[in-house]
Amino acid sequence: MPIREAVLLAVVARLIHGAPEHEASIGRVAREVRRRIDGLPTHKKRDLGLALDLLGSRLVGLATLGRPIGFAQGSAAQQDQWLTVWSRSPVDQLRTAFQAFRRLALGAHYGMPSIAAAIGHLGPLHLRQPLTAWEGPLPNEPSSATEAHASDGAVARGAVSLRRALAPTVPPAGVTVGSAIAADVHRTADVVVIGSGAGGAVAAARLAEAGLEVVVLEDGGYYAAADFTETEVPLAEQLYADGALRATDDLAVQMLQGRSVGGSTTINWMIMLRTPDFVFDEWQRLFSLTDYGAAAMAPVFARVEQEVHAKPVPDDAHSPNNRIILDGARALGWHASSAIINAKGCVRSGFCGIGCRYDAKQGTLLTYIPRALAHGATLYADVRAHRIEVRERDRGTGTAPLKRVHAMVHDRHTGAARHTLTVDAPLVVVAGGAVGTPVLLERSGLGGGGVGRFLRVHPVSATVAAFDHKILGSTGIPLSTMCDEHLRWQGSDYGFWLECPPFLPALGAVAAPGFGASHAALMQQFPNLSSVIALTRDGADTRASSGSVSLRRDGAVSIRYALTSADAQRVQASIEAAARLQLAAGAREVRSLHTQPLVARTEADLPAFSRASVRANDVGLFTAHVNGTCRMGTDARIAGTTPDGERFGARGVFVCDGSLLPTALGVNPQSTIMALATVVSERMAARYGPASTSHGDRV
Repeated sequence: MPIREAVLLAVVARLIHGAPEHEASIGRVAREVRRRIDGLPTHKKRDLGLALDLLGSRLVGLATLGRPIGFAQGSAAQQDQWLTVWSRSPVDQLRTAFQAFRRLALGAHYGMPSIAAAIGHLGPLHLRQPLTAWEGPLPNEPSSATEAHASDGAVARGAVSLRRALAPTVPPAGVTVGSAIAADVHRTADVVVIGSGAGGAVAAARLAEAGLEVVVLEDGGYYAAADFTETEVPLAEQLYADGALRATDDLAVQMLQGRSVGGSTTINWMIMLRTPDFVFDEWQRLFSLTDYGAAAMAPVFARVEQEVHAKPVPDDAHSPNNRIILDGARALGWHASSAIINAKGCVRSGFCGIGCRYDAKQGTLLTYIPRALAHGATLYADVRAHRIEVRERDRGTGTAPLKRVHAMVHDRHTGAARHTLTVDAPLVVVAGGAVGTPVLLERSGLGGGGVGRFLRVHPVSATVAAFDHKILGSTGIPLSTMCDEHLRWQGSDYGFWLECPPFLPALGAVAAPGFGASHAALMQQFPNLSSVIALTRDGADTRASSGSVSLRRDGAVSIRYALTSADAQRVQASIEAAARLQLAAGAREVRSLHTQPLVARTEADLPAFSRASVRANDVGLFTAHVNGTCRMGTDARIAGTTPDGERFGARGVFVCDGSLLPTALGVNPQSTIMALATVVSERMAARYGPASTSHGDRV
């Protein structure tokens, strides 16, 4: 409608005001915001349409500004006042709408290559030579042993040519993409694995290697090195769940989850951390998971680490952003260390969050998926499983009853249904992540108990610091150090830890506080900005469900999450600790992600950071660790699966992803999910596989 479009143009103009090329970009950014809104679920699109109507209302203008005008008719100062009022409103829906427009507009604007270049972003590594000491192949890596010059002038270090031209992606044998499926498909298998991330791919490989016929269904597309062009916004839209717009219903927590073959292992920052011993102790004490102790799991972790080439980052390989963690911690007497990452021949491009063009990241795309395919597994990409139908009555024997998995082959670009795909199998492994898994189980009539409850997200905030020297936070290994000084905080096993994220232009712009001129002034310092993320181990009250994932009546997914008072205190303390660390490392000033940003220039400014509100949308929160909605345990009232990962009351339906975690880990979960998937799938194979001792127990 004309009024809505005029309001949207006016809102975008104020949000990006002061940014490079802002006047010439208003129309383009508004069209991009409209396109993204149109792709949202119906109820979210309706809510933002209503917000535009309110902004166009003279009555709302009278209540907000004291003058009966719509937003588009106001002066620049009045429009900024209106947006500021909404950003701080006691009405949750107004704060949510403000954040939606702010994030969409700033992400669209700073995601443009020309805008990114204007603020000092160096751009894709494969189109240039390394310009810093912390870019290029890792020191002492096999790939950097030799150096040769290619015909186009590129420097080829060992097997890695940074400026290589790559042939278009051709899926390997055993992988079928949606566009290649020309009709409805029906087939059989021993096992259907739904999802190909850290849990699903490991399970698929273990089960295929045990001699079972495995079919893998992946909602996302199949992408490989040639597709990872190091262009931030288009790749984020392709590789992340919900086009990188996944969030809680109130937008208070952004959720960064993968949606392609390899799942989040294709787009994560590679850190491999084992479950702390005290977490395993808690699982045994509270959930009777007696088989999951630190000693019993140690060889499983070691095996996974070997399979994904996990090694510590050498001390001379850190970027300045990661050096801040080490230097700040050293100045404060805190414990910090180099990270262990799953990489082989790393060239430190900085673009790990949008796929690795150099086939260095050893996610499941390059490790467990090829192993599964080599042992006869079949993978279908662009295929969304939407229901598990139990076709036979469970007779109580060792044989699992037959299931039929109903799935839709969809168009990768539009999401439109193309064909159906059904697979009959006695065994199903659900590995759609802590959002996809409970929704699929609920849609299949397999919900109840702990399914969809006890969502844990490791709530993350950040501080952004300005230094007097270049940081170039978008370059080098994104996450190569961590500080775990406060993992056990004030005598509790529930604390927080500090890490570095990549500071790419669009992601950085969305995370950075404010809008308009103040935001633009901060982004103009882009080369000198550092970001430290503070991650909190949430769920201190293990009996309380502070978050949930469920189906709405209209079929859309609802994600709800709210910090408990205890978790909120830890988040507040974590933000102060991040700011303190950056000041100790020499920052000129540090800003929080609050809607009204806190600024610290001296230690005396820091106490305010631990007192400021962390109410929904008062501070930027996000997560890449979405866990716990189908947790293991022995009590079906509060757990989703048995200690073996099998859904209560559904023989032969197993879960192998982060939703299994009984509590938050307090560390990045990639390694733990792979280890748990190993245990669950190998127990499945022992029980149902060709090598099982009783024929009656075989599939």
